[in-house]
Amino acid sequence: MQFVYDPLPYRVIFGPGSVRQVADELPKIGNRALVLSTPEQIDSARHLANSLGEKAVGIFSQAVMHVPVATVDAAAAKAKELDVDCTVAIGGGSTIGLAKALSLRLDLPSLVVPTTYAGSEVTPIWGMTEGGIKTTGRDKKVLPKIVVYDPDLTLSLPAEMSIASGLNAIAHAMEGLYAFDGNPIVSLMAEESIRALARSLPQIKADPTDAKARGDALYGCWLAGSVLGAASVALHHKLCHTLGGAFDMPHAQTHTAVLPHAIAYNAPAAPEAMERASRALGGGDPALKLYELASGLGAEMSLAKLGMPADGVARAAALAVANPYPNPRPITEEGIVQLLSRAVEGLPPVTI
Repeated sequence: MQFVYDPLPYRVIFGPGSVRQVADELPKIGNRALVLSTPEQIDSARHLANSLGEKAVGIFSQAVMHVPVATVDAAAAKAKELDVDCTVAIGGGSTIGLAKALSLRLDLPSLVVPTTYAGSEVTPIWGMTEGGIKTTGRDKKVLPKIVVYDPDLTLSLPAEMSIASGLNAIAHAMEGLYAFDGNPIVSLMAEESIRALARSLPQIKADPTDAKARGDALYGCWLAGSVLGAASVALHHKLCHTLGGAFDMPHAQTHTAVLPHAIAYNAPAAPEAMERASRALGGGDPALKLYELASGLGAEMSLAKLGMPADGVARAAALAVANPYPNPRPITEEGIVQLLSRAVEGLPPVTI
């Protein structure tokens, strides 16, 4: 057996009520923080800023999906104006993505407080969108220095968004199982992540106030993010990045709708990965099990209903094959057209 495993240097604080430790943790990275959030989470940002006292010198609450370059420009201008030396992000992938963009552009270290299950907070992957094209890359400079996981903060997350966010995290873990640069450690984390999320998400749907289920989901999210940070992504993420950038589609929901089809496409070329995924999902065909899990949780499985235009399949397929990510099975334009055509209609996955 031969493999390379390069652990990423970030600090994790995990547990109910851990958001109260942010003020004590912040001096490890800086003393003049710009607090980041979306417009919807401005109240959370204000509350966190108040808890930081003079260490919070301002709030930027305009984070949005897919991290538009114009938003990064505005946040960077405010950071320079306030002479900040770090950022504190509270929220989901949009806000954490903005923190990463500021780390990339201004070398600002970040402390992040995730309130969803996306997992991007423990990856060195950044993304920004301009002119309908989403550009992504890997740079350890953007990796948050400290991540504070407080399951209590996810109790108010609507069940629908919890499910979409959690299924998005499962997508990270699934692709880690067949990543070309994966390893046994990554596979262990990926399988455990899928198991934890597949178990906890139905419990959250049944009772959104179930604190144990919330903690399990956040744990699964952290593992999924760790997988994403340690191994490369493949066809599924390429398709979702393409759809998000080209059609401004909702990030987590698009991952949910595409994932079963991408897994079905890759299944013939990744038997060991499918065996692990099947075990984590309780047996059966992983692609179909993921479709049934998501559908049973009430997730929208039709890309058309999520905003993909009727004539978008051919364009998306052409973009996906123009600069493909490493994938266990060769990516063909014809294959992607077939895959996306079923996803557009919300049909169950089939092997192509």
